[in-house]
This record gives sequence, structure tokens and C-alpha cells, in this order.
Amino acid sequence: MSTLLERDGLVAKWRRINPNMESGLRKMCELNKHGVAVPHPHPSARRQIVLTDAYCQITEQIGHVAAMAVAVTTPSFGIRIPDVVWMPPDHWEGIDRDAPVPFVPTLCVEVLLDRDTPLDIDLRVGAYLEGGAREVVVVGQYGQVQFWGANGLLQASTLGITLSLDRMYFDELAPSSVQDVCR
Repeated sequence: MSTLLERDGLVAKWRRINPNMESGLRKMCELNKHGVAVPHPHPSARRQIVLTDAYCQITEQIGHVAAMAVAVTTPSFGIRIPDVVWMPPDHWEGIDRDAPVPFVPTLCVEVLLDRDTPLDIDLRVGAYLEGGAREVVVVGQYGQVQFWGANGLLQASTLGITLSLDRMYFDELAPSSVQDVCR
């Protein structure tokens, strides 16, 4: 059985397996809570468009201190790379830009479009919230947008965010699947 790695051990291992961060190469791996590398594939073109659109809307609505594909350290799920993060300007001060953010930002966004991660999304959302995120936004395969807070699924964003994403980039639901997604 693997042991949990402390934050410093996770960061040291992350730096070893992601050696090209300083040169700007962005192919990264995540680490689970045991320090095992988890591939983080480069997003497809349509997923890049959707997460860039989400990023742009967030920066327009709550400020230009957001970033895409930033590694963050979670207390229970290792080092993960949300698609978009946002936090107040003072939280960015003093952060080593070549290492994972040592805490979870105020807002984390996950775009599930053409990803293998829908199976672990509950763990990701829980880890981000446990680590201090005020809100987590999940954009589903079919364009549905969910806002999550410390007390579970929210009716609307507590940060005042609304996302209007172009339907053309999302999969269409088969008629029998509509009922399954809405349950």
C-alpha cells in the first residue's frame, strides 16, 4: 500500500517529473496523493476553446487574476491541474511560478469535454473545496454548468459568475440520455 506524501514530497516529485516548466513547455503530469504520476493530456482544440471562453468570461466578470492550467496542491488529492483558476491579486504574491500553487485558489474550473476525468470529478471537486476553494465550476460533456460550494451543489455562483458557452462545441445528448443526465 502506498503512503501519502506530504506537500514537500509531492512538490519535489512533481518538479522531477515536470522538468521543463522553466522553459515554458506545458506538457505536465499531475500527482495523486501517493505521489504516483497521473498523465494530464493536452486539451483537444474544442476543449481549449471552451476553457479559454470560460477563462475570458471569468476575467471579465470578477477580474484579471485568473490563469489556465496551473498546478495546485490539494490536501487530499495530490497535485492537480484545474483548467482555470482565479484568486484575488494578493494571493498571487510570493508564489513560486515554477512550482505548483501551495494551496487551492478561490475558484477552480474543470471542463470535462472529451476528458477521461469525469470518473474522478467528485474527488477533484471535494479536494478543491477541502483545500480552500470558495467555489468550483464544472462544465459537463453536454455544456451543463454546475457551481459547487462547501455545502454542495449551488443554484448559482456565489462569486457572481455566469457562463454562456457556445453549444456547438459540446456533444449532443441522445434522447434517452437526456433523462439520465437530468436525474
